[in-house]
Amino acid sequence: MVADAGYGQNADFRAGLTGRGIDYVVAVRSDITVHPHDAQPRYRDKPSSVAALATSCGRQAFTEVTWREGSRGPMRSRFLALRVRPAGVRSRRLAQAAATAEHGHWDGVLPEVTLLVEWPEQAEEPTDYWLVSLPEDTPLTELVRLAKIRWRIEHDYRELKHGLGLDHFEGRSWTGWHHHVTLVTAAQAFLTEQRLSPKARTPASPSTRPSTPSKTC
Repeated sequence: MVADAGYGQNADFRAGLTGRGIDYVVAVRSDITVHPHDAQPRYRDKPSSVAALATSCGRQAFTEVTWREGSRGPMRSRFLALRVRPAGVRSRRLAQAAATAEHGHWDGVLPEVTLLVEWPEQAEEPTDYWLVSLPEDTPLTELVRLAKIRWRIEHDYRELKHGLGLDHFEGRSWTGWHHHVTLVTAAQAFLTEQRLSPKARTPASPSTRPSTPSKTC
């Protein structure tokens, strides 16, 4: 599961995914607090914000990663992955509830996740943060690829809206709206499949061509 900070900041959301066996890569704000992975239970030391923790590591700890080819060349930046334990009252309560439900008791240990941080070359400080529940040995390049994959969601939404007419429904019935959205979604799925096929020879994305309003009712 990949999500923005509107979801990633929510400890209940992250715990819900974990409880369902769903790994996640979710953006978080710079002020979310964590303990280092080697902090001892009871966690007497005050937790740090992810911004403070990342900055304390220094620029030299970050590695340059290229995650895809953009329209103007390779997309690259500098990243760091750290093992941390999300802090806060809600995180503690959720950890206790999950452990008690599974084992009958809680040993006080907060769950460990990966903190992924981006610090662009020209930036004065780190700019973006993600919490990741994937295995500890997941390569940095894979973490970055997943964190940056949200651009595809925005691209697909623009294609649905501007190229395939998602927002051009002019009917008044729920059934008509449902038919319209279903057809638009099916068209977008077909185009995506064609783009992924090595044998397909299709014109450029329809997102560059105007569409006409649908009068389905």
